[in-house]
Amino acid sequence: MLGSPVDIALMCGVALLVFGPKKFPEIGRAIGQGLGNFKKALNDAQNEVKDATKIDEKPPLIEEEKSKTG
Repeated sequence: MLGSPVDIALMCGVALLVFGPKKFPEIGRAIGQGLGNFKKALNDAQNEVKDATKIDEKPPLIEEEKSKTG
């Protein structure tokens, strides 16, 4: 199960050994910024879909109303 505290600690430990203590904060910052950008893009896409599928507030004209007005 990925995501338990032990798994996360193990991955951080391996990353610390591989990249070293000086690069570790830079990598964490880059991952955080990437996740933030991904979340923003996902929210923008969801808002676009909601806007595209939004139904107009006005109901469509009935045939009788069309003939009276037109």
